[in-house]
Amino acid sequence: MQVIPAIDLRGGLCVRLQQGDYDRETVFGDDPAAMAGRWVSEGAERIHLVDLDGAKAGKPVNVQAVRSIVESVKVPCQLGGGVRDEATIATWLDAGLDRVIVGTQALRDPEWFRSMAEKHPGRLVLGLDARDGMVAVGGWLETSDVPAAELAARFDDLPLAAIIYTDIARDGTLEGPNLDATGALCRRVKTPVIASGGVGELADVERTATLPVAGCIVGRALYEGKFTLRDAVERAARASSRS
Repeated sequence: MQVIPAIDLRGGLCVRLQQGDYDRETVFGDDPAAMAGRWVSEGAERIHLVDLDGAKAGKPVNVQAVRSIVESVKVPCQLGGGVRDEATIATWLDAGLDRVIVGTQALRDPEWFRSMAEKHPGRLVLGLDARDGMVAVGGWLETSDVPAAELAARFDDLPLAAIIYTDIARDGTLEGPNLDATGALCRRVKTPVIASGGVGELADVERTATLPVAGCIVGRALYEGKFTLRDAVERAARASSRS
């Protein structure tokens, strides 16, 4: 299981939101590229980027910050937030991103998402953000009536790189990930699943690594110094080897 550090971008800064609430923001740095370099130096094999402004606006916003990160590190980077059309996908892939994450538009226009996944095999990720088990879209500002697991199953035949499952109620908190929902999703689909939201201590990383997940995204706990990325990577490797 990869431990994947998150860099959430708002106004060109590294921030974290509490449960997806734009009014509950904490700024952790003003140099996203330097932050990415720090995580790579501690063992990151992949960086997870979120354009928070883009998620809300429905179009790319933190373009320069993302480009500076991609140009400064030698590990693959994936990005989500505001990816709603083919031009945006092409722009980010051309900028050097390894994977592009689509959430809102996959729900709103499933046929379009299917065509994009088939056109870019192995390069798209389904961003599955859930509030009380239902898919949330539009920068988490709207909650649909579609169960998250059901949406994942609809797209399980596509050549997706992964599914990122985030329980919004846990995201930005340190209460621990929703292992039951994540595990249930892993058992339902064959597409690799990446867990996200709520990791607060090394034990959370270890517990997540016992699930059949491809990765675990970690944010606030790293920024607040609850543990180091290096320790998390080592703990995940040990737990995965025992599973």
